[in-house]
Amino acid sequence: MGTLHEGEVAVQRRLGVHERMAEVTGRAIRDHMPDQHREFFSQLPFVMVGSVDAGGQPWASVLANPEGFMQSPDATHLAVHALPLPGDPLTLSVGQPLGLLGIQPHTRRRNRMNGIVETLDADGFMVRVQHSFGNCPKHIVPRKAHFAAPSGDARVVRGAGLDERAWAIVAHADTLFIASAHPGAGAGPSHEGVDVSHRGGPAGFAARDGAGTLWLPDYAGNFFFNTLGNLTVNPRAGLLFIDFDQGDVLQLAVRAEVVWDAARAEAFPGAQRLLRFDVTAMVRTEGVLPLRFDAPQ
Repeated sequence: MGTLHEGEVAVQRRLGVHERMAEVTGRAIRDHMPDQHREFFSQLPFVMVGSVDAGGQPWASVLANPEGFMQSPDATHLAVHALPLPGDPLTLSVGQPLGLLGIQPHTRRRNRMNGIVETLDADGFMVRVQHSFGNCPKHIVPRKAHFAAPSGDARVVRGAGLDERAWAIVAHADTLFIASAHPGAGAGPSHEGVDVSHRGGPAGFAARDGAGTLWLPDYAGNFFFNTLGNLTVNPRAGLLFIDFDQGDVLQLAVRAEVVWDAARAEAFPGAQRLLRFDVTAMVRTEGVLPLRFDAPQ
């Protein structure tokens, strides 16, 4: 059964939902994958992964291969037959905590899993499940993904901040993924680990101000507050944007702050609070993603 760490509980208490969620959490967060989730991951051509590098920086990553590249041999394991794409700062090692998000945009289904890398080889890795739970379909922009091997070599661009092409990707994005981590990720029996989560909204919903800071509206969700809880105790995070037309991937290392000022949130229709991101590093990889996406439905 799952429990929440002090950051998640603090956010729930602040918003007055702690008692209600204390009853839900034990049922919703499992220490194994139900059959429905095991089958779901096997149907996907990509998976989102949250990890923490040797310096403690969380990164959001994407792994892709033809459908069936993930299999669950039993309820407590998931085999992932894929390795990081060129340029991806995702590093893998035995014993490393990971957060995985299986998402199927065209059906608006998503399931979360947190676990530990148990084995690693030239083909991929095996994750031992620590926590498994479903997520609601809110804010997912429906578009179908198809595996399609990239036609050319990947070009990797790194920097301390966003370049013009990166800002263009952000300006048109209706989807992003955010990785966050508890400082004690993987060290305890409670829900302390690495998480990767989906955020969606109208195109350009991640706004840039005049100082080059990113602002993200935070809408109503499932009240677990995994991301906000992690950011409460550890402000470092990783963002990932996908250019669904070109196959480019933009990964950002950021320092995040939860902004509770309701007056500021009013500038973003429907937002209940804001997330403020100061970018500390960028990895932008052109034409690397072996996926093609249909137009949003």
